[in-house]
Amino acid sequence: MKEKYTYNGINSSVIIEENKIISFDKVNDITYSFRVGKDGYLGVHYQEGKMTDEEGYARAEENLELKRPYPFELETGERKRDKTERVLTDKELLNLAEDVLNHIHTKYPDFRLNGNVRQMRTQTVQENEKGLNYINTDSSVHADFSFKHKDSKDIMDGGFGIGLRNFEVDKLYSMADNYLSNFDKKAELPDEIIVQIQYYGFLGKLQESLDAEKLCLGTSLLSGKIGEKVFSEQFTLCHDVSDAECWHDPFFDGEGVVLPGDRLAYIENGVVLKGYADKKIAKKYGVPHTGSAWRNFSDIPSNGKVSFRITRSDKTVKELLNGRLSVVPVRYSGGGFNEKGEYVMPVQMAYLCDGEKFLGRLPEFTLVSNMFDMFGKDFIGVGSDNPVFNDKQILVKMKLGSV
Repeated sequence: MKEKYTYNGINSSVIIEENKIISFDKVNDITYSFRVGKDGYLGVHYQEGKMTDEEGYARAEENLELKRPYPFELETGERKRDKTERVLTDKELLNLAEDVLNHIHTKYPDFRLNGNVRQMRTQTVQENEKGLNYINTDSSVHADFSFKHKDSKDIMDGGFGIGLRNFEVDKLYSMADNYLSNFDKKAELPDEIIVQIQYYGFLGKLQESLDAEKLCLGTSLLSGKIGEKVFSEQFTLCHDVSDAECWHDPFFDGEGVVLPGDRLAYIENGVVLKGYADKKIAKKYGVPHTGSAWRNFSDIPSNGKVSFRITRSDKTVKELLNGRLSVVPVRYSGGGFNEKGEYVMPVQMAYLCDGEKFLGRLPEFTLVSNMFDMFGKDFIGVGSDNPVFNDKQILVKMKLGSV
């Protein structure tokens, strides 16, 4: 059997340092993974740069001697998905960066800006001799800035950024106003700490815990809890590559598996339903196959391709707060989860927020929680709107720890 996976990425970037554009970089990368299967083994050839199919498959066949077992059939199907809305020329991207930098620096001259304005264009293709032909195309423009006030002794004070498929500069300007105009305003921590933040960084320990192999071996924090209600009734977690903010993530996994509706629930209304498993793990442990194979360009697929999303509430962030104020960490480092699921976040810079607008800058503090409280009794929800970050964000109660 023969199969080929191709990734083509075109990345253009305008680099900004000390309030000045210093360079324009553009990279066009093409990468292949040629795969040849025979007698239950898979030979793989990883190639950066263009190569003919004839040569690529020949090299993959030579690598059959490495005896990498892969006794699984190829997938079939045909589908193209193109999320592209608008593609900027290099000149348009450079003009955008110049306009953005000029606007923000002119309005806020007391801040030093570093960062970039970049465009990402990607196409991922998986095809095989049984007729599989999957193509996923995407394009997005991102503007990301770190900022430092002229009187600050820190290397940087914070950062903000936005990504859009059809870039709207007014959304970036509104974000810059929110972050920079409130920097000099002082605020105090509220009695009840409700954190408002993009939730992706909170999902690492949960993703580790939902690995089907770890669940079966008893090494997961969720081992023995399949079918149990462990988290909040309002908490539902899905693999979801249909999500609008799922940038450049193809709808198929590394084995060419596509999930119905591009979505699969792992936790629903607090109940743990299953762990994620590719074909190998599913066969080894007799668990459901969930189409979660991670594509490895130079080896056989491995388990772990999940794009977790927490299901949104039908209420906005402000409605979920219901008159309360939130804390929005902007610069934080040195924390994370430990092996027990306990979480620590030292916050060097944050804003007090009404859910939509910042009210002032907060003193340094440390947040503590754990995975089960975070998505359980302390989980408030994920807003239906995208304030502050122009992306989905969680509201969760936390406690203050020692700084």
